[in-house]
Amino acid sequence: MANAAIVGINWGDEGKGRMVDLLTQDYDIVIRYQGGGNAGHTVINEHGKFALHLLPSGIFRSGVVNILGNGVALDPENLWLEMQEVIAKGVPLTPENLKISDRASLLLPWHRALDGLEEARLADKKFGSTKQGIAPFYSDKYSKKTVLAGELLHPEHLKEHLKDLLDWKNLTLTKVYGADPVTMEDLESWLDTYCEKIKPYICDTGVFLRKAQAEGKKILFEAQLGALRDLDYGIHPYTTSSNAIAAYAPVGSGLPSAKIDEVIGVVKAYSTCVGEGPFVCEMFGSEADALREAGFEYGAKTGRPRRVGPIDIVATRYGVQVQAATNIALTKLDVLSYLEKIPICARYLVDGKETDEFPFPAVLASAQPVMEYMDGWKCDISGVRRWEDLPEAARKYVEYIEGQIGCHIGYVSVGPERDSIIIR
Repeated sequence: MANAAIVGINWGDEGKGRMVDLLTQDYDIVIRYQGGGNAGHTVINEHGKFALHLLPSGIFRSGVVNILGNGVALDPENLWLEMQEVIAKGVPLTPENLKISDRASLLLPWHRALDGLEEARLADKKFGSTKQGIAPFYSDKYSKKTVLAGELLHPEHLKEHLKDLLDWKNLTLTKVYGADPVTMEDLESWLDTYCEKIKPYICDTGVFLRKAQAEGKKILFEAQLGALRDLDYGIHPYTTSSNAIAAYAPVGSGLPSAKIDEVIGVVKAYSTCVGEGPFVCEMFGSEADALREAGFEYGAKTGRPRRVGPIDIVATRYGVQVQAATNIALTKLDVLSYLEKIPICARYLVDGKETDEFPFPAVLASAQPVMEYMDGWKCDISGVRRWEDLPEAARKYVEYIEGQIGCHIGYVSVGPERDSIIIR
């Protein structure tokens, strides 16, 4: 059985959704195993253009079963709205092709409120949250103060559980933040409007996955964000609140016995970052504006302009290591076609010394980029489909990155469409 994980190597927004959409033709099951609706996977195919936030990116492939695993921050409101958008464009969603783990915890209405209140309290020291409730959700999950999706199937138990949580959470909302309390009527409206709609999709996905494993089905694990946003291995505290690394996939998917045979790490041909935190290779001014416009670098969830910079070899090599990547998909190479010279952040300068190692988070803010430059190719490569047809300068750029990060680049993306890909 050949299982694979598709993960982000950098700060997220690398193009994982387009790779999942492409590769699901070879898989039976796609599982989102962590994260929530705080980031977007952009997919362009025959159905149109989509910015998926919770739905697995394999949802467009006929015959593929898509699962939201127990590690996901399951937001019923945003999930139902996203499902309606996809259905409206002719994509069927049924309990046969979309399954929600009964062990996934629900992101409750107060989580978004708390996220915004805490960012306001932090003021100029804020984390750059998308205010989708992710940090308060995971905090409550590990405090065992959340509701499991399966509880929606047991309404009497659910009502008592929600009452207990409501009394506890209102203490924080009113006493700590001075906010209005949430009422039971608020929760009942939320249950009726959104949770009832997703109930038919909730099931024991563990049983389904164990059976699929026994039958030799091929599983693709889809991560959210990237290695540098991982709770344990990222640029703490400017991380997400879950583990975005491939090693967590079996746990968060609901199939802890799964073995991952291949880890496909997705890397942009340049660097982007949404949110706060150290970003050593960051460009500013007109240089940054030109790259941002060339790549249309605006957040899929927030619409915020992304911070941009050249490819960061130090950060990318580190991401490859913590993800244990076995293959790399390099995306958006075509965006760099306007440049005469391609900038590269080759090393860092830390405490007056050059280094190839990614520093401890507290040191990152003082690190400086050590730049190198390669010749550009100055022509449109978006129609190229064979490696040998790329301009020599483009091939040299890809080969340089491959040699520096120590991992084979098997896919080179030259456009957002499903078929805009070169397979090496």
